[in-house]
Amino acid sequence: MNARKQFRAPQGLKLKENAAGEKPLSSGDKVKDQARVADLAEQIAAYQDIFYAEHGRKLLVLLQGMDTSGKDGTVRGVFGKLDPLGVRSIAFRAPSIDEREHDFLWRVHAQVPAQGQTVIFNRSHYEDVLVPAVHGKIDAEECKRRYRHIREFERMLCETGTVMVKFFLHISKEEQQKRLQARLIEGDKHWKVDLGDLEERKYWDDYQRLYEKAIAETDSDEAPWYVIPADSKTHRNLAIAAIMVEVLQDMKLAYPPPNPDYFKIQVS
Repeated sequence: MNARKQFRAPQGLKLKENAAGEKPLSSGDKVKDQARVADLAEQIAAYQDIFYAEHGRKLLVLLQGMDTSGKDGTVRGVFGKLDPLGVRSIAFRAPSIDEREHDFLWRVHAQVPAQGQTVIFNRSHYEDVLVPAVHGKIDAEECKRRYRHIREFERMLCETGTVMVKFFLHISKEEQQKRLQARLIEGDKHWKVDLGDLEERKYWDDYQRLYEKAIAETDSDEAPWYVIPADSKTHRNLAIAAIMVEVLQDMKLAYPPPNPDYFKIQVS
């Protein structure tokens, strides 16, 4: 099965019509699925070693989704075996005073990958067409401008050697409620409790509408969006890992040839 084709964001995306609990890649056995995720994670790590050695292209992975959709879990479960030498994970929070005094892409551009690097955005520039729009801090015209800026920004990155893969982790409102409740009840999850998450939940429908709009406005063949059912943590990781393996395979990675002078060296 072509995982990219399976999960590529459709035209006219309606999140209510895309079941967050679907598990099309599952074997039906959670233990087997977890083993498959671990195997794919090893493959990703092996490809990353070649990617880093090749030192030509850049890889940028975006993780977007509602609170509790599993962005942190994806970083650990899918990308946790990558060599730290060649990977960075960036978590974008509310912009600082200094960041707010620049254009909204200023802080983002500073974090994009260099040659040979893999960078994972845990949230991204898409927050700037979601949160301020939901809370009425930018109007429809400003949103339209920002969509255009994002398209141009991402096109520039792709044209200068960056491979982009964008994931929307699609969790249901019911599953989010369970996960938020677990944070309130389970002692080892209390540290994750953020009252702001509970407040933002009131705007669920607005966020869903704006995600649909943002994905429709910025999906492209060069910077594609994938909509990943995220109610199952295991299947979420399985789908993302399968897509990443396909992306890396299609890059036709190869270790650089050795310097001929190396063969003249005698190690004493």
